[in-house]
Amino acid sequence: MDTRLTAEQDEIRRTLRELLHKRCGPEELRTALDTPAGHDPALWTALAEQLGLPGLALPEAYGGVGCTATELALACEETGRALAPTPLLATSVLAAPLILALGTEAQRAGLLPGLASGALTATLAVPGTALAAVLTLTGDNDGEWAGGGRAGGVQARRAGDGWRLYGEVGQVLDGHSAGLLVVAAHTGGFARSRILLFLVAGDAAGLVRVRQTALDATRPQGRLQLRDVEARLLGSADSADSAESGESDVLAALSALGDTAAAVLAAEAVGAAGRALERTVEYMKQREQFGRLIGSFQAVKHRLADVYVQVQAARSAAYYAAWATAVHGEQGERGERVGGIALAQALEALRTAAAEGIQLHGGIGFTWEHEAHLYFKRAAGDELLFGPVHRLRARAADSARLFEQREVAV
Repeated sequence: MDTRLTAEQDEIRRTLRELLHKRCGPEELRTALDTPAGHDPALWTALAEQLGLPGLALPEAYGGVGCTATELALACEETGRALAPTPLLATSVLAAPLILALGTEAQRAGLLPGLASGALTATLAVPGTALAAVLTLTGDNDGEWAGGGRAGGVQARRAGDGWRLYGEVGQVLDGHSAGLLVVAAHTGGFARSRILLFLVAGDAAGLVRVRQTALDATRPQGRLQLRDVEARLLGSADSADSAESGESDVLAALSALGDTAAAVLAAEAVGAAGRALERTVEYMKQREQFGRLIGSFQAVKHRLADVYVQVQAARSAAYYAAWATAVHGEQGERGERVGGIALAQALEALRTAAAEGIQLHGGIGFTWEHEAHLYFKRAAGDELLFGPVHRLRARAADSARLFEQREVAV
């Protein structure tokens, strides 16, 4: 692994940081959070038109830039620094790779160029609070999260040449505003239940969407109610007719997506942790106590040094995970799954950096007007969505058979 960034990667980071500094400051961030969509459409347009960010990791044949998950992770590190509320995670990290992996050529040609240009946003909707399990981050993806064909989740049934969906999904990232929904539903009844993915237009008849109040306002979420909604199967009809191959393809694609998503999320968390630490250090150089700058006290230096080491270790793990994901993808191999353990380390670093930031800011760190609480809520919110940390590590240990008992010949 070459740890040096290429000139192109450095340019992506530099340009994106400059744009976010101008367009996503503290005031712009709070204004965007108060909008119905929860993000600034003008910022999303700028990211798409000036940087091609939504299509960064999509093939050039579909209007993308043709980069890898490494570049996407570096870009998300910068959006994490600014806590930029954009549809990037839902659209480019969760939904687009599934359409690329499972969609027919007609579906790819019809949908991916819009996603790459930013004109169309999308998201992945899975039942309940099982996103981490769906992506195989905290356990085996055996399909139990979908309800096994029983009541709950989303049901799909054939209607002529198409499909109709009914059910409810909560906690969908950007579910209230996305133009396209990739919905996981089970079909075939209880006896032959299997999980398939369906495409639902954001303005489909019978679809009711409501924005939810989330702990982390920078990651807006929506609740979906599907009342006999028209849907298209993601993939070919042949795969849907085969109970075994259709479901196995979907579960395999979701599992493969999980490692890439974890690597990107780890980089994003590292960006947020690094910025939280920077803000704390800056404040320590300004605040005085007992006639001295707080940053001059040895105890404070030790605490900040510990956070710095943790953030740098997490950054190394996130970069390696992004590199490994990109290399294995280019070689057509699944390879080792390191995204989950990198995400665990990054989330822990973010939680520590945000908590220390609040403590060392003193009374001002607890106020609503200060930005310190936004980083702490991002740490807590990400653990609720994609963790918690101890389960991410337990899953990584199980995958590596770390605690598996082996017979030793005497």
